[in-house]
Amino acid sequence: MSAARGRRGGSGAAPSGRRRSTGRPLSGAASRPVPAGSRSGAGIRPEPRRAVRRTPRAAASGTPRRPLVTGRAVLLAGLVLVLLLTLAGPVRQFLAGRAELTRLAAEGTALDHRAEQLEEELERQADPAYTVRQARERLAYVLPGDRLVVVVDGEAVEGDAGTVPEPEDGELPWYEALLQSVAVADGDEEPDE
Repeated sequence: MSAARGRRGGSGAAPSGRRRSTGRPLSGAASRPVPAGSRSGAGIRPEPRRAVRRTPRAAASGTPRRPLVTGRAVLLAGLVLVLLLTLAGPVRQFLAGRAELTRLAAEGTALDHRAEQLEEELERQADPAYTVRQARERLAYVLPGDRLVVVVDGEAVEGDAGTVPEPEDGELPWYEALLQSVAVADGDEEPDE
């Protein structure tokens, strides 16, 4: 037997997958229990192979792969989400209140400016010279002794501001003609022809 061992390379254990010199496979020999202390087949019997599955990434790096999402990460994300949802309402109300304050401040400034304009207008209207000027411009008010020129249909008509023009012969003043037409309409007088 020592000669057979020398031909195989001098090792007492057979490489896995090879057969013994008797021609029987090694798997049959592993099914029998070997009593303790006997040396008959201890050096020849190969150890069974263990199947080890590794992912290509873990095998390449040499370190075991950690999961992408851990329980702590999920808990932390949940707490952050609850915190954001809790703070969303008050933050929105705060921002809406700030916008309302800005709008009211702008409105108050505009009202203050309008109040200043109205006070200036009241001061102008309290001035008698301003009142006379506005009466002349808007109402065509003429002081006694002033000369009024009114343009009607492109013709200039002149007259004294303090006098009423005299009616021509046979013509009644406009107010008498109006009263006469009312009296005729009521049937009190007969029309003059």
